[in-house]
Amino acid sequence: MRIAMIGTGYVGLVSGVCFSDFGHDVICVDKDPRKIEMLEGGTVPIFEPGLDDLMNRNVAAGRLSFTTDLKAAVDGADAVFIAVGTPTRRGDGHADLTYVMAAAAEIGQALTGHAVIVTKSTVPVGTNRKIAEAVRAAAPEADFDVASNPEFLREGAAIDDFMRPDRVVVGVESERAEKIMSDIYRPLYLRDFPIMVTDLESAEMIKYAANAFLATKITFINEIAALCEKVGADVKKVSKGMGMDGRIGNKFLHAGPGYGGSCFPKDTAALARIGQEHAVPMQITEAVIRVNEGVKTRMLEKLRDLCDGSFNGKTVVVLGVTFKPNTDDMRAAPSLTIVPTLVGSGARVRVVDPEGFREGEALLPGVAWITDPYTAADGADLIVILTEWNEFRALDLSRLSAAMAVPRLADLRNVYNRADALAAGFEAYDAVGR
Repeated sequence: MRIAMIGTGYVGLVSGVCFSDFGHDVICVDKDPRKIEMLEGGTVPIFEPGLDDLMNRNVAAGRLSFTTDLKAAVDGADAVFIAVGTPTRRGDGHADLTYVMAAAAEIGQALTGHAVIVTKSTVPVGTNRKIAEAVRAAAPEADFDVASNPEFLREGAAIDDFMRPDRVVVGVESERAEKIMSDIYRPLYLRDFPIMVTDLESAEMIKYAANAFLATKITFINEIAALCEKVGADVKKVSKGMGMDGRIGNKFLHAGPGYGGSCFPKDTAALARIGQEHAVPMQITEAVIRVNEGVKTRMLEKLRDLCDGSFNGKTVVVLGVTFKPNTDDMRAAPSLTIVPTLVGSGARVRVVDPEGFREGEALLPGVAWITDPYTAADGADLIVILTEWNEFRALDLSRLSAAMAVPRLADLRNVYNRADALAAGFEAYDAVGR
């Protein structure tokens, strides 16, 4: 199959590279010439484990290429995937479809034969029908079908998620579109990974419903964590006991400083807005959004208590600022709330993160970026574990505490335990829900 992938952001690039590894001919398109120049030079502009090797292997095999020329990429394509950004629209929480609709119109004008126009971007219910209208308006004679193919990629594990998915969801309206999508995903079908075919609206809704539910699990365990602290329970034991129930499952039950990233904040806000527009309030989702914001405030209160009530003049080391490990993505990361508050309250903030510098340098002004946690700890008043990178899971706690002016540790990812921290020389230790 010949595939054009419009957009080389996280979803578009990972999907395009993986489709080429399936054996398809893939052309990835982006309007940013600097990004295309990087990709053609073999450099991946995002951090995703294994993506650079997989990309370069398929480029060398002649199955993957990059261009700024959308018209040339669409010419003769069997499927054209739209994988452009849908950021939260300012003021109303809805997904901004500006880039999606612009891509649809441009694709319509570039079509030279039949193609399936596939939406990979996360879009509100009803968007695929609007895409069809936009294509027809731009090219009344165009021969095309539309399909919804939402992504379920976890940053840091995206290649494995694409190659070994829990399911592939495909929303179509015609047998012709279903046949092309089946051919595209045939390598997964042959290995017995489930391909679920639905109508357009159901495929669109599955994406939002799934992300909202996962965000709800995270937020629920964070509320339970707050209660555990008051009643003397241990949230790690509580979540383990809950997760052993097959009806609940053990994933997304890890207490911490709240969810972030490119999907959950944006998708919960969009789902709440969709519900409002259709007079069916998503009350649980709306509560999840409110509680998640409150979690960040609660984390700041923990840090302030460890600093004797004031950040002013304190040296605080923050270990990890990306929203999760194994990514350089800073979108909606808890650090974007916590670190500026520390800086604004007079703290001297040192940041250690293996990949966060790429985006964090511009997003977190006023901090010192240090590569080594032991160097960062020298003379510090507080260490905060904010992102559970593997590099922070086996630290020499005694060495850290000995280097600090005031050895105090805020373990906001529950990596360590109180007894070990105190035995290593920390005079104060606080975690989440324990």
